[in-house]
Amino acid sequence: MSGRKLFGTDGIRGVANREPMTAETVMKVGAAAGHLFLRGDHRHRVLIGKDTRLSGYLFENALTAGFISVGMDVVLVGPMPTPAVAMLTRALRADLGVMISASHNLFADNGIKMFGPDGYKLSDETEARIEAGVAAGTPAPAGPEALGRARRLDDAEGRYIEFAKNSVSGPLGLQGRRIVVDCANGAGYKVAPTVLWELGADVVELGTEPDGLNINRGCGSTDTAALARRVTESGADIGIALDGDADRVVVCDESGVVVDGDHIMALIASSWAEAGRLRGGGVVATVMSNLGLERYLQGIGLTLARTRVGDRYVVEHMRAHGFNLGGEQSGHIVMSDHATTGDGLLAALQVMAALAATGRRASDIARLFEPLPQVLRNVRVAGADPLEDARAKAAIAEGHARLGEGGRLLIRKSGTEPVIRLMAEGDDAALVSAVVDDVASAVADAAGDAAAQ
Repeated sequence: MSGRKLFGTDGIRGVANREPMTAETVMKVGAAAGHLFLRGDHRHRVLIGKDTRLSGYLFENALTAGFISVGMDVVLVGPMPTPAVAMLTRALRADLGVMISASHNLFADNGIKMFGPDGYKLSDETEARIEAGVAAGTPAPAGPEALGRARRLDDAEGRYIEFAKNSVSGPLGLQGRRIVVDCANGAGYKVAPTVLWELGADVVELGTEPDGLNINRGCGSTDTAALARRVTESGADIGIALDGDADRVVVCDESGVVVDGDHIMALIASSWAEAGRLRGGGVVATVMSNLGLERYLQGIGLTLARTRVGDRYVVEHMRAHGFNLGGEQSGHIVMSDHATTGDGLLAALQVMAALAATGRRASDIARLFEPLPQVLRNVRVAGADPLEDARAKAAIAEGHARLGEGGRLLIRKSGTEPVIRLMAEGDDAALVSAVVDDVASAVADAAGDAAAQ
């Protein structure tokens, strides 16, 4: 669906050992990216982290070969959260950072996310230049004497653990609090429980036994049933669930009710606004965030700025307009005072700081607004663009009119797979559902006709 062949909404992603996620292509990506970031006469360095997928071994070595071939040194940190890779890239003055992960996807997929020397995700323009480099062929290799070297960073976990602990000031009140943490059998399986335990919590672990195949399977932020059960069964005060690369988080209160990124942003925003810490006069979120969040923020004198889907677009808007809090409904929470990208563990700590400040239970403050009914639907397409079909255009226009000013209808092309994503929300659940049904049917009919031509 995207004009680019390799990079999508969040880096490169696909089925492991199938194009574009093959050792050959990934090595070419490493060589092209390394060549692009050879700037100046200093010894260049790239930092590579990964989650716990079996295919991570394959791509770690392929990337290492590509970078070394153009004369860039490689620092390997092993399984680490995506935000840790971003932080360490900047801390070690690396020229580039790479995270091997398919985020919340199951083990069969894998992907590549890249960070610049400032710890921020690469821009669309830079990704396009890397893709052009891959298409142009292998860049000029370094001479035998100029090849890069590879080494492992032994204290990567300790560095991130201390970084996370230092992201909160004042007492968290975790002593005596029981916290269930579900690490999705992913990249946070060591560091997240350690941080919580060292801060004084009684930690109950879930999803901390990765075997290369069980990442995000029946656990983590996209499958919270086990988390909710364990919270209620163990009498925990709160539960947190990360995704496979630990840049997302959702929260479960003591009664087993799970809240998403919109609720987490509402809680942190209100807490920071009361403490005089919130900058920008509000929050930055994507077009997918619930209208209930926007109304809640307006009710306490704050704004909601919306961007296209993708946490890096949230970050770009935050940097350009002076905001220090943003995120996505899915649980990417970006707090620019502390990190350059979404960090699930840091966001969870801020939730606990808000709880400590109020002395109340998670169920009392974790759900500050009632979400409007929202319906999501994906329509798979092939070939021509069905959104250019007259029937689809008419159905979309009618959907907007039916929802009126009190609702929203969003139609967008996926950046990662050949689908059209539909979302509608409003006060009337039946109307919202009917609008999505009608628009999805029209788009599917147009897609079917286009595919048949």
